Amino acid sequence: MALSGFDIDLPRWDQSTFMGRLKHFANITDWRTALLPDSRLDEAKALVESCRAGSVPPGTTEEQLHYAKKLYDSAFHPDTGDRMNLIGRMSFQVPGGMAITGGMLQFYRTVPAVVFWQWVNQSFNALVNYTNRNAASPITPNQIGVAYLTATSTALATAVGLNFYTKRAPPLVARWVPFAAVASANCVNIPMMRQQELLNGIAVTDENGNKLGHSKKAAVKGITQVVISRITMAAPGMSTFQRITFFHGPLQVMMVGILLFLSLSFSSMAVSKLEPELRESILCRYGDSVQYVYFNKGL
Repeated sequence: MALSGFDIDLPRWDQSTFMGRLKHFANITDWRTALLPDSRLDEAKALVESCRAGSVPPGTTEEQLHYAKKLYDSAFHPDTGDRMNLIGRMSFQVPGGMAITGGMLQFYRTVPAVVFWQWVNQSFNALVNYTNRNAASPITPNQIGVAYLTATSTALATAVGLNFYTKRAPPLVARWVPFAAVASANCVNIPMMRQQELLNGIAVTDENGNKLGHSKKAAVKGITQVVISRITMAAPGMSTFQRITFFHGPLQVMMVGILLFLSLSFSSMAVSKLEPELRESILCRYGDSVQYVYFNKGL
């Protein structure tokens, strides 16, 4: 099969459907890719770039090209093409997020444990947000620092304050302490880290990935969905299994992992809900053929 004209950037699955987008993100968030050495990732990048240049090495199969693109998407920044640090990669989000959130929800009884896990979580979030920043809407080191300190302070104040308040409360009430801290910190950290998107908008595309413009309304919707999904990820830890305490940690980690995996997806918005200027621009260029726009809501 001749692959000289193969378009490696075309979506492998239909991005206009939920299952298509889910398969796409399942592909690039595969935790196994985080175990590969940099040399293997660089080989994948070279193959992707060769294919883009129209020069596919002889003997290369279509499946090999798809796998190379999978590795490329999982490890390299989509705007700059630079290899991202391991912790900030999408392929590390499921195992990393599972471990940290499970730790926060399991170790909440003492102040030192609360402080440690909240600090670890906010440091992890800050690194993830920085690694996956939009190169077209850069965030300054000062903005990163303010967002990190504000979110960490909010989480610690909420967690430590409620921890003292619930010392004599039933265990069921006490288990809500880490959840409240995570929820409050996410409400602060995510919007602050992504403030440039709220100010300038995020890129929206049609179902084929063609860029249509930037939308502030899409940014608001996407960031709101991320905040809600991050808070929802902490919810499984509120369930209690009083008679099987041995399974508390494993069950929490498993449930958090499932929710984290499902939250990694593109989002969509009807053209009719966009800003008037952008809506008119799309209508002028495409008429009624484009009914929805799609955008990466982020992590």
